[in-house]
Amino acid sequence: MLKLNFPPYTFRFKNSENKVSIFDEIRKKFIILTPEEWVRQHVVHYLIDEKKYPKSLINVEKVLTVNGLRKRYDVVVFNPDGSIHILVECKAPSVKISQATFDQIARYNMTMKARFLNVTNGLNHFYCQMDFENEKYEFLRNLPDYNE
Repeated sequence: MLKLNFPPYTFRFKNSENKVSIFDEIRKKFIILTPEEWVRQHVVHYLIDEKKYPKSLINVEKVLTVNGLRKRYDVVVFNPDGSIHILVECKAPSVKISQATFDQIARYNMTMKARFLNVTNGLNHFYCQMDFENEKYEFLRNLPDYNE
């Protein structure tokens, strides 16, 4: 797999039926290793190891309904009260981050109401803080660290 723009992490891999899987610390199981999964696993480790978010507040690959359509989010970090703190959209490294990518996460966030957004393809990372009052977002240099 391609080296991504994250610190180096130690991952567990498994090979079965000519498919490589990577262990997901959140789902507690091996997941088939696709380019997007490679990015998602780096994001999870980044949130845990660098930003110090507890695993118990992180959720991966769940279904949500947006405008009557079933969608799947990549990574969510919850606040201790159950509200959503960070919504992350992961793309494969070969996918260019575009306005359409931001439109996708903004549509998801109309339902989810996350305070922070992160869009990444593993090579380029974009971070935003939502301003719900003025219906816009402001770009940030990074995501905030966890503080209780």
